[in-house]
Amino acid sequence: MKTLIKNITNIQTGLFAKPAGIGELVYLQSKHFDEFGQLHSVLHPDLLAEGISEKHLLKNGDVLFAAKGTKNFAAVFENHNEPSVASTSFFVIRPTDNKVLPQFLAWFLNNHTTQTLLKGQAIGTSIPSISKQVLENLEITVPNIEIQKVILKITELRDKEKSLKQKIEVLREKRIQQQIINLIK
Repeated sequence: MKTLIKNITNIQTGLFAKPAGIGELVYLQSKHFDEFGQLHSVLHPDLLAEGISEKHLLKNGDVLFAAKGTKNFAAVFENHNEPSVASTSFFVIRPTDNKVLPQFLAWFLNNHTTQTLLKGQAIGTSIPSISKQVLENLEITVPNIEIQKVILKITELRDKEKSLKQKIEVLREKRIQQQIINLIK
């Protein structure tokens, strides 16, 4: 099924706030994610809950999309940490249709073709930004849930393969360097 993202989700901007250093909520910013868009495992509440609307609290399965800057990525929020809110660096995309998995939506947004399309529509010169309207009007093909799961499993296995190849290369390089050192001795 082909549709626009706005037909299967609600999209809202993150919250503008100034972290207090201590508090009840985690204020998620781009710096809390690694270069692959993975959330750091240890986060500390740094925002007071007072005055924060419930609508800004992140829910399990919300997709965070980093729309500002040159590194755009999507990540699925999994509520295993403290209660959290997203900063204005993100759009919070909440699927409204149970026909799309949040992980599939994040995969789609992180896909090279989608990223190229989005970057081509970014506005601003010093800090490029993808608008909510561009995101809402992005066309997505949503296969059935079983196919979404297969796509996600293939992607997971491919990522593991890449990681293992990288580790093998590092170990091979260490071994060769050690052999060279042994020859010198």
